[in-house]
Amino acid sequence: MRVLVVGSGGREHALAWALSRQGIATFAAPGNPGIARCATCVPCGALDMDRLASEAERLGVDLTIIGPEAPLVAGVVDAFGARGLAVLGPSRAAARLEGSKVFMKRLCERYEIPTAQFRTFDDPAAAASYARSAARPLVVKADGLAAGKGVVVADTTEEACAALEALMVSRRFGEAGASVVVEEKLVGDEVSVFAFCDGADFVPLLPARDHKRLLEGDRGPNTGGMGAVAPAPDVAAAALDRIADEILAPTVWAMAQEGRPYRGVLFAGVMLTHDGPKVLEFNVRLGDPEAQALLPLLESGLIELAEGAAAGLLDRVAPRWRRGHAVCAALCAPGYPERPETGSEIFGLDRIDAHDALVFHAGTSIRDGRTVTAGGRVLNVVGVGATVEEAAARAYGAADAISFEGKIVRRDIGARAPGRPAAVRGTVPSRELG
Repeated sequence: MRVLVVGSGGREHALAWALSRQGIATFAAPGNPGIARCATCVPCGALDMDRLASEAERLGVDLTIIGPEAPLVAGVVDAFGARGLAVLGPSRAAARLEGSKVFMKRLCERYEIPTAQFRTFDDPAAAASYARSAARPLVVKADGLAAGKGVVVADTTEEACAALEALMVSRRFGEAGASVVVEEKLVGDEVSVFAFCDGADFVPLLPARDHKRLLEGDRGPNTGGMGAVAPAPDVAAAALDRIADEILAPTVWAMAQEGRPYRGVLFAGVMLTHDGPKVLEFNVRLGDPEAQALLPLLESGLIELAEGAAAGLLDRVAPRWRRGHAVCAALCAPGYPERPETGSEIFGLDRIDAHDALVFHAGTSIRDGRTVTAGGRVLNVVGVGATVEEAAARAYGAADAISFEGKIVRRDIGARAPGRPAAVRGTVPSRELG
């Protein structure tokens, strides 16, 4: 079997690593220096859709897996489908679940999928007037794609108005901020739930938890993700059942009713509130860095899930999971997330094996034979253990063995932030772990 992975980050490295473990001939476009150790890299950008399809034909791949959201929202799956090529991911129409926060919130409203109360705006003055009149904590979201950074949790009116100014007037993220969603700030435990979908059926994965804020204790600006833990250690099985019944199943059904059948990986960011689970956002692909924590725990094959979703055969697939937990810590460049500094040499990658950990490259390149930083999130270091604490010790032991100038690491991945309430407590039972 031959598989092409599209993308160049830590998630795509984890995908290529998982496929290569199954003995699958793996290609990546464009890939990165870490991916090159387990796959053949093809010099083709993730948004060059026609060339990607041509490369898939040339390489004779049996399936293409799209990693990042941008090509999905741009319609790469439609381009592949027009050539009769098998591809895992939603169509352009279905990818609006992530491509437009306004579309996502209105879909939830139409089909009574639980989510935060919200308003949508395309007029900055009207949005600011609403924020001032609300006089309560709000969340401001850019409508379009913003690399995971277009969300501002505003505890004060001043913060909300500043976020609206940055998004809608200064256009910090370009046209992504032309329209915004302003919603109530939900309180509870956040959890990431992924499911492979084939348009009718879906297979959930283990729950994970991403840590978005830059600093320990959930402080600082939002980022693309400073780390993740899987399975989320304090999410009860009853909460997962409710997420499947009240969010995942209705969303798959709603998308079919809308004429946008959903095939691919559906990611629901969910807040477990005292009133039950509520959707924070939908993404249309595996999360980054959640995938880096989930895939090392997948005991059965990734390819079976991917093929089942792409071919409409998920009713025949049941994933098996390793017992235990995985913790992923992101090693970031100084200045991240605003203006990351790149080009610093990375030391210590040759010492990772001694720490019983995995390293997935996220933003690296080769310069004069040296591995150097080339992005905000540089490396993802993953530890696996019987407990969260054991997994974290392995991850941070390996993270400390790696050095580059100005390295940033959030050191509380997997731990509960001080004072953070738990809406639903309990451990995931062994049946959830296989």
